[in-house]
Amino acid sequence: MRQESGHLTTLGGVRRAVRRLARTHGVPAELRARLVVSVAAVARDELAEGRGVRVRLSSAGAGQTHGGEALACVLAPVGTACEAGRRALDGLPLPATADADGAAVWHLPPRTSGNGAGHLPDGETVPDADMDPVREAVPDGEAVHEELRAVLDRCDAVEAEHRLLKEELEETNSGVLALYVQLEERDEQLRRAHGQMLRELEDALRPAPLTVPGLELAVHYAPADTDAPTGGDLYDWFRLPDGTVHITVVDALGHGVRSTGAALNVTQTVRTLALEGHPPGTIVERASEILASIDPQLLATVLLARVDPDGGEVLLANGSHPPALVVREDGTTAYLQVSGRGVGFPLPGSEDVLRARLAPGDLLVLYTDGLTESRKDPLEGEARLVASAARHRRRPIEEIPEAIAEDMHTVVLHPDDTLALALRVPRT
Repeated sequence: MRQESGHLTTLGGVRRAVRRLARTHGVPAELRARLVVSVAAVARDELAEGRGVRVRLSSAGAGQTHGGEALACVLAPVGTACEAGRRALDGLPLPATADADGAAVWHLPPRTSGNGAGHLPDGETVPDADMDPVREAVPDGEAVHEELRAVLDRCDAVEAEHRLLKEELEETNSGVLALYVQLEERDEQLRRAHGQMLRELEDALRPAPLTVPGLELAVHYAPADTDAPTGGDLYDWFRLPDGTVHITVVDALGHGVRSTGAALNVTQTVRTLALEGHPPGTIVERASEILASIDPQLLATVLLARVDPDGGEVLLANGSHPPALVVREDGTTAYLQVSGRGVGFPLPGSEDVLRARLAPGDLLVLYTDGLTESRKDPLEGEARLVASAARHRRRPIEEIPEAIAEDMHTVVLHPDDTLALALRVPRT
């Protein structure tokens, strides 16, 4: 089957010829509209150069298919080489290819019977629409209306589908958002429960408040992560049989529950050794020896203080820990430096035992490095600690550790567990 238009010289004639051929062979209105626009777009350049064109509609060569007969529409110039092969054929409403002669070819889906306005005999030429406008005016108008209606119907269908998809997406998003909020609430509940459980564990691990005539004691602890309020900073205080007060401050390497377990091992070992009567100068070394077989990976700094509440004498032993700070009643300050290496370090133990005496009104501050290294500069932190402790030295003892911590943590560049312990000889 092959039908061909006459010699066409105007775009209007091309459109009418394509439309009539397509309607004759039952090409659906929407596909026909795409074909008309695409053929006219390619023919425009040929006509602009003064060359006439012909449009041919023929079988694609595959014979009958399940859906009907496949068609091909060909646009070729009259009497000269076609320019279609040298122009871009992509981007058209209906894609085209160039054949061996350079003509533009549109391959149409198999046509169905009964959709057209009839069939021309095989090989018959469609009259030139340019030469017979009256004959083509009414059918062409009906065809344009049919094509426009098909396109509008498709637009309406796409819009309705888009609207439905949008509604479904909004409903899905609403459900996802509600689920996300629910999961966030559940996650927050779990975090709070987890934090509460760890706080209770932390409180259970810390010694009970110690009341000793002639001494005032208070402590403040803050974890690096409020959702995991246990860490490697731990303290212990208790009275020895001779009436003196023993204080241990430990900073075990790491964060979280594992470091808490390591710090607890150190404090309990030190407590046992102190109650057995070991002097402060030997306890750090002995504790390291004992714990090496229990936890070979354990590393911890340790500061030990032995305080006589009657005379105010203080003994200090140190294993790699920040030094204690003494603030005298008159506001003068000094760091009580003692060299040594901590538990798990090479050659552990305190190299010496420092003796000092606290007079009425004197304040002793023991702490971990989270207090002085929050801005990553230990020397700057120690200077700020001196100023803060001197400023707060006469406040009620229970307020001093937290007040110092607040001063030290106005800016935190390096979050870490923090422990501050204050001991004061009351003024008489």
